[in-house]
Amino acid sequence: MAALAGGTVAPPVGARRAFREGVLVEALNPKTAAFFLAFVPQFVDPAAGNVALQFAVLGFVSVALNTLADVVVAFAAGGIRAGATARPTLIRRLREGSGAAMVALGIGLALAGRPST
Repeated sequence: MAALAGGTVAPPVGARRAFREGVLVEALNPKTAAFFLAFVPQFVDPAAGNVALQFAVLGFVSVALNTLADVVVAFAAGGIRAGATARPTLIRRLREGSGAAMVALGIGLALAGRPST
């Protein structure tokens, strides 16, 4: 792993620590709480029984599905990374392409007309 612009390379973080920190960040994220408070109550039926239990089950199902999707993406990214590190030319071209896309988006934003009010 090369340092960017002469900087130092950060030491690798273990899988358990990374997982623990990710869970902590997500649990303390106010957007997560806002999402659950805005989205989940639409599917809770007070006539069907214990509202707290319904809310907890729906929350658990959502967390389980999101975790599953994150695990799939993490394994896919690991596989892609393993294949890409063997091809430095591909990495350089991807960086150049993403840089060009950012420049193009910036130019488009700068040239975008504002609606008159």
